[in-house]
Amino acid sequence: MAHRLNAEIISGDSRQVYCDMDLGTGKDLYEYTVNGFPVPYHLINIVPAGSKYTVFQFQQDFLHAYNGVVGRGKEVVFCGGSGLYMESVLRSYQMSPVPVNPALRSRLQEHSLAELEDMLASMKVMHNKTDVDTKERAIRAIEIEEYNKHCPTEKRTFPQVQSLIIGLDVPREVRRQRITQRLVSRLKDGMIDEVKHLLQKGILPEDLMYYGLEYKYLTLHVIGQLTYEQMFSQLEIAIHQFAKRQMTWFRGMERRGLKIHWVDGMLPMQAMVDTIMSLKKQEELLSGQNL
Repeated sequence: MAHRLNAEIISGDSRQVYCDMDLGTGKDLYEYTVNGFPVPYHLINIVPAGSKYTVFQFQQDFLHAYNGVVGRGKEVVFCGGSGLYMESVLRSYQMSPVPVNPALRSRLQEHSLAELEDMLASMKVMHNKTDVDTKERAIRAIEIEEYNKHCPTEKRTFPQVQSLIIGLDVPREVRRQRITQRLVSRLKDGMIDEVKHLLQKGILPEDLMYYGLEYKYLTLHVIGQLTYEQMFSQLEIAIHQFAKRQMTWFRGMERRGLKIHWVDGMLPMQAMVDTIMSLKKQEELLSGQNL
């Protein structure tokens, strides 16, 4: 689609921002070359592995990339990825940076992940389980909500971004098959070695497990806490659950007022692109502006 439009891609993925985390985040950078022509992309490989990257930082980086692309007279294809990150742009969340609260973190460390999830469920939050699959993420989510509740600050404005939102509709069983096939393929391609390399670089196991899913279970395997069979089984289940939560998030986006045009994800690539181009033209005629 981006190649057809001569557009540039902005990634909406919360983990592809990290350098050296390639297979585990599914960057698949070879896909950014179409018919021999590279499609420019942004917000991939922008921060070092082992660091913590926030939605607030993402918004600022998105705006910088977006203004640059638009300033070059080109269109933007925003894709991913993390539902929260994408919705923060599409619904113009107004956010402020939140400092670390060591005392609160110390108290929360005593609780299990399930207990932390219950705490979050009792709060009026924008987070869901998609973003709290580890204790560290859950603690950070609670930290943000507690700060916003007790320390209201002047929030930074985020501009409205005109958009046409496309979702690819794939049957559940096909999605499950693809997830398992992709996991097998990534393991064959060296995903375990990728995790070993990150640990050898000095990233602590707990910092790597913070990123969840592949990095959580592969790290547990590498440090000897899970056998290969246990790792594969638990990771496969976790990714299936994650995919289900992603779909729940996208359905929630629709309930929160964002119209998603669902396109048959089983169509041939060219047919999908033609369908999206047709939707784009229809929406532009209705809105009177380019999308």
